Amino acid sequence: MSRPKPLSGFPEFAPAGRIIEQRVLASLAETFELHGFGSVETRAVEPLTELTRKGEIDKEVFVVRRLHADAEAVDELGLHFDLTVPFARYVLEHSAQLSFPFRRYQIQKAWRGERPQEGRYREFTQADIDIVGAETLAAHHDVELPLVTLEALERLHIDFGIPPATMSVNNRQLSEGFYRGLGVEQPNEVLQRVDKLDKIGPAAVAQLLRDEVGLSAAAAEKCLKLASIRCADASFVDQVAALGVEHPMLSAGLELLAEVVTQAAAAVPGRLVADLKIARGLDYYTGTVYETTMAGYESMGSISSGGRYDSLASDGRSTYPGVGLSIGVSRILVPLIGKGVLTTTRPVPTCVLVSVDSEDTRADALAIATQLRARGIATEVAPKADKFGKQIRYADRRGIPFVWFSTGEVKDIRSGEQVAADASSWLPPQADLKPSVVHSSLAD
Repeated sequence: MSRPKPLSGFPEFAPAGRIIEQRVLASLAETFELHGFGSVETRAVEPLTELTRKGEIDKEVFVVRRLHADAEAVDELGLHFDLTVPFARYVLEHSAQLSFPFRRYQIQKAWRGERPQEGRYREFTQADIDIVGAETLAAHHDVELPLVTLEALERLHIDFGIPPATMSVNNRQLSEGFYRGLGVEQPNEVLQRVDKLDKIGPAAVAQLLRDEVGLSAAAAEKCLKLASIRCADASFVDQVAALGVEHPMLSAGLELLAEVVTQAAAAVPGRLVADLKIARGLDYYTGTVYETTMAGYESMGSISSGGRYDSLASDGRSTYPGVGLSIGVSRILVPLIGKGVLTTTRPVPTCVLVSVDSEDTRADALAIATQLRARGIATEVAPKADKFGKQIRYADRRGIPFVWFSTGEVKDIRSGEQVAADASSWLPPQADLKPSVVHSSLAD
């Protein structure tokens, strides 16, 4: 069998990279749980009718079909492209067992059939948090969610050296009200074009607004002026007023966004800004919307996005409005690990290798390993009874820092120090107990 070729867009980590990913996922879960979010996991597939009913995402869905399905079979299932749509289904299906407002986090794979590039993959891991209410959901949750997300990202920055994040916030009511104030009857068409601003630039967006949406040159210019407003305090309210557009929905959106920005400025100064070009192309968002960039990696786009959705989870009788944010774990980690920005102190969890004098005494080595493991020290037993020098070299190749000998001594193979030790009481230095994540500034 020839060596298999990697599949583009389906990243896989070596063991050291996987250690980093596990540490990051554990950190995110711990932060979410500290704020009272409970974990759920949903199935990988959803009906295509559900996956394609909101937003222009048909081209992104991977269809699931049985290999031996009839030629006339109709595709009915697809892999979920995010965790919000399956979560909305989950809420409707299990609402009788849930207590509202329901606080959930979900760390899981998702799939999109798009062109792979840095930060965009066909298979990737996301970490989502949402708060969902029954019929109503208080506006203060629009402030709570970004603060929790920023706390989680700041912890990754402090603990692992992941670059700091800045969250940009807008409000769909603000944008839609502004467009309606200009006489636009289909504001979502404007939102979808404005959402391309960072990708194609203002001149191209203005042309799309004129040619595809039918806006006048003056109206398109005002849309671009609105999108150019960005500040870390509530002064954006006056800047919008200066554009001379009025609409009740615009006023409501301005008030809501000002509250988010004002509270965030007090809680996490400099980490959240009002950015009125943020649109979020998916049309299930109805209120506050969020996008987040990572310092030095802005070209990748948003690493954490989301917003308020008032009618995504609805069965026609009951409605469950919510607000949620998603952190793109793979988008953050794949470039950092691939470029060597993040590494580990060793590529294996093993702290100690117990040497084997001969196969006749392997049971003694196994007994020592059992004692060490019982006290939380990750331990391997040498795979082969060999000369001690070869067993030490084996440990060195694996990245294992300590070798235990049957003489009751343990050797730090990095420094060469060898001391007498008792398997029932010996402990390695705390820094060596488990591999740690290391940020390499030389790789930046």
